[in-house]
Amino acid sequence: MVNGQVEVVHIGGYTAESGGRGTGIVAARRDPISGELTPLGTVAVTPSPSFLARHPTRPVLYAVNELPEGQISAWLVGPDGALDPLGTRSTGGAEPCHLAVLPDGGHLVAANYGGGSVAVFPLDPQGVPGERTDLVVHEGHGPDPERQERAHTHMVSPAPGRGPLLAVDLGTDSVYRYDLDGATGRLVPRAPRVRTAPGTGPRHLARHPDGRRCYLAGELDGSVTAYQLTDDGALHQRGRVDASERAGHVQPSEIAVAPDGRFLYLANRGVGTIAVFALGGELPELIAEVDTGGGWPRHFVLLGEHLYVADERADMVRVLRVDPTTGVPAAVGEPVPVPSPTCVLP
Repeated sequence: MVNGQVEVVHIGGYTAESGGRGTGIVAARRDPISGELTPLGTVAVTPSPSFLARHPTRPVLYAVNELPEGQISAWLVGPDGALDPLGTRSTGGAEPCHLAVLPDGGHLVAANYGGGSVAVFPLDPQGVPGERTDLVVHEGHGPDPERQERAHTHMVSPAPGRGPLLAVDLGTDSVYRYDLDGATGRLVPRAPRVRTAPGTGPRHLARHPDGRRCYLAGELDGSVTAYQLTDDGALHQRGRVDASERAGHVQPSEIAVAPDGRFLYLANRGVGTIAVFALGGELPELIAEVDTGGGWPRHFVLLGEHLYVADERADMVRVLRVDPTTGVPAAVGEPVPVPSPTCVLP
């Protein structure tokens, strides 16, 4: 909070190094009542910070630098959203596209999309990343010769409690489970890995707040797969539903469950929609599909009554208000201009 009311969010995106139009990380003021976003300009000039994360207890922000020789970068966050650099580390792989801090704040993990690997970094008490302690490389491929010619790790999802880390790999149609040895900073695989239907191309997963369910977005087959989630991180498939009812090539991207657990939200690139699913039954039920005003919603975040959608190709963040009863969002105001946005971080 700033001045008791206004919040600051940070927005990552693609820079010229990746064919984007951004210059780094943008800060924006958020009015929690109206949902309005006011851009404050670029607060960190850094190459292609395509995904952002925060430390759970320290005022530190992290970004992947999605480059052929991947990096993660860290900044100290000022009260006005300013960023003061804390350091950069190599991820040991190409095109890192996602990262997360473990709940205890002791380690950072990153997904190398191009390298098909997971990198681990220790964090000191101030949240500053140290030298990489592990790099686990996935092996294999899927049936799509263009997108699944090798492993492509797309997301790392730490368990909120003591469960294993889940690593989603688009290239091998798999979700891998790892335990982190806190003393050595090394990942210990848990077998077997979870295999999706061939050609699913799993991108991101969303955990239900009950801790017993999760949902996997299939980028390549336009699907949502529902799983039962056990305490040891095993995923038992309950079924699959289509990501969209629209005609056209659908490429799901971000997926999230509302904090009250009643609704699931999915961004669909290609058709430019947010799909809304009710979670009252055995499988997610599509109840609405809302146009975002752009064609390539790469990421979104739910904040209070509002949903913020980063449309990478339309150079905008769209603000929608979510009806608290129906769960269905509707656009409010004009789109907020941001060049090549790929991530919105509260």
